[in-house]
Amino acid sequence: MVIFVLSLIVTLLVFIPGLGFRHGGATRWLNIGPLSFQPSELLKIGSVIIAAAWFSHVKRKIVEFKYGLGPLLLLIGIASLVLLLQPDTDTLFIIVLALIAIYLVAGGRWSHVIALGLIGILIISLLAFTRPYLKQRIATFVNPASDPLGAGYQIQQSLIAVGSGRIFGRGPGQSIQKFNYLPEPIGDSIFAVFAEEWGFVGSIILIGLYTMFGLRGYRIASKTSNSFGKLAVTGIITLIIAGSFLNIGAMIGVFPLSGTPLIFVSHGGTALFITLAACGIVLNVSKHGRQARNTVQ
Repeated sequence: MVIFVLSLIVTLLVFIPGLGFRHGGATRWLNIGPLSFQPSELLKIGSVIIAAAWFSHVKRKIVEFKYGLGPLLLLIGIASLVLLLQPDTDTLFIIVLALIAIYLVAGGRWSHVIALGLIGILIISLLAFTRPYLKQRIATFVNPASDPLGAGYQIQQSLIAVGSGRIFGRGPGQSIQKFNYLPEPIGDSIFAVFAEEWGFVGSIILIGLYTMFGLRGYRIASKTSNSFGKLAVTGIITLIIAGSFLNIGAMIGVFPLSGTPLIFVSHGGTALFITLAACGIVLNVSKHGRQARNTVQ
């Protein structure tokens, strides 16, 4: 509870003039002296930890609304209120996926998740009419060529970069698109640069590494006897994998463009720092889970 409340308070600090600063049409960062910090990354972990703690506490009562779906909706509602004001729909989407994963692993009902998904689609449809940037993203996703020099510029340049890589790529450091063509080449668009330099083969290897990381993480969760540890690892791995594949999908036109980093690859100190700390939690759960199994044996 304390971690979640602290992460929520820190995230709200972006709305204080002089602390939060605006970039790319969103207020998502804090200025701390010479450093900048994106507090929504901390909110991801806070949301996962409080959900894991709650659902591991209620156990079988999760099938009841006041213990299961109700608290899940409350957490999603709190995160939505804070993140949509920034706006940061990408982080919100990732948090929702992680919370749903925790809910299901804890014993929640699929019927509730399906109903929640339908409600989510309705809300997104309504937001698309009230928030121009979201409507523009959807329109660009449906038809990237409609505005090649405006809203569709990044996805057009990204597809050119990915296609230029062909089978084996241009070679390390030989990307052309990263020079004055592709926006955010060391940030959001890093996968397009990677695909251009390493080609189809390198891209498949990178995607395979993320897949192996996810499978290993979920295996750790499945082998953990501690309920809180199981749910926390499930949420953390979902955060990392969902964020990474959302970035990759956006760069090849499978998903709408997002501002999420490619974890472990993109330039971004906050995301990397928080992710490494989260991986430390996963390793700790794995260590103690293995020790517990050895003791039983």
